[in-house]
Amino acid sequence: MNDKHVNQSKNLTPGATFSVSDNRSHQVQIEVIDYNSNEYKELVISDLGRLNSFNNDETVSWVSIDGVHNQDIITEIGAQFNLHSFLLEDLVNTSHRPKAEDFEDHLFFTFKSLNFDENTLLLGSEQVSIVMSQSYVLSFQETSRDIFDPIRTSIKSNKGAIRQGKSDFLVYALIDSVVDSYFYILEAYDRELGKIEDRIQINPSEADVSLIQRLKKQLLYLRRTMTTLQEAIMFIQNADSTLLDVRTNKYYRNVQDHLLHIIDAIEMNRIQLDSLIEQIMFSISNRMNQVMKVLTIIATIFIPLTFITGIYGMNFVHMPELAWKWGYPAVLGVMGLIFIGMLAYFQKRKWF
Repeated sequence: MNDKHVNQSKNLTPGATFSVSDNRSHQVQIEVIDYNSNEYKELVISDLGRLNSFNNDETVSWVSIDGVHNQDIITEIGAQFNLHSFLLEDLVNTSHRPKAEDFEDHLFFTFKSLNFDENTLLLGSEQVSIVMSQSYVLSFQETSRDIFDPIRTSIKSNKGAIRQGKSDFLVYALIDSVVDSYFYILEAYDRELGKIEDRIQINPSEADVSLIQRLKKQLLYLRRTMTTLQEAIMFIQNADSTLLDVRTNKYYRNVQDHLLHIIDAIEMNRIQLDSLIEQIMFSISNRMNQVMKVLTIIATIFIPLTFITGIYGMNFVHMPELAWKWGYPAVLGVMGLIFIGMLAYFQKRKWF
């Protein structure tokens, strides 16, 4: 959770909205797509007073708001559509976990749109909130990154079932498009795990361990996000609301199936990461053992040689070999034979 949001909200009165004073742009762009099975209209809104005209039962009005960090505009939009103050607070506080709430005349749903940068290996998130009523759908995004472009194209071209459905089907389509994007993130993780696996087969390093630990934390965040999103979908399915058509419920079950598949894939990736860490640690340990074995062999060979040189390094006067003219080469020969004999013994035992 973002501590900035916590610090800003902890001293507020219950239900009060608050502005986010950070470096993000407060620019808000509002686009409306108004449609039914026969009609389609798309326009950009600069006068918030015009939003009232899209609250009718003849068409479904999708009001897309990019930017939630301008408190005045969000408050005005809330006044235009009679949104609860608790809901407005949740819109502005972008640290919320995915959840769904029933406000009788409209449903509120908030979740995370995620993206994974394969160059920096960083997982980014953006809060997406949806407010659904009988005749309109409000979608709120933090930035202008257009994650719903396929939905817009489908509505404009009248392909698929969105134009034939009501606002609850549009909400399903929006949620489903975000859930589908999670599969692309998992595919990116699979590619990265493949790269790590190939790399550690050649040259495992402790840097890979740090990278794997970072990816594990990201997967843990992914799993937590998917689990809470699953709970929110279940809430929608079980909500006793007149805004939800019983026929649409099967589509939300399809989203649940996708989330279950994603959660299973995340668990498999986490298990694979644990396996990769074990491989790296085993390779590093094995490489260390090889080094230690070589050092041990060298030390073992030189122990008797050091013993001989130690004996003849003593400064006693009466040492018969010192007066022998072949003493020096004889000692060197014995040391050489010991060296060769030990190497042959080690090789016979396949110690190197």
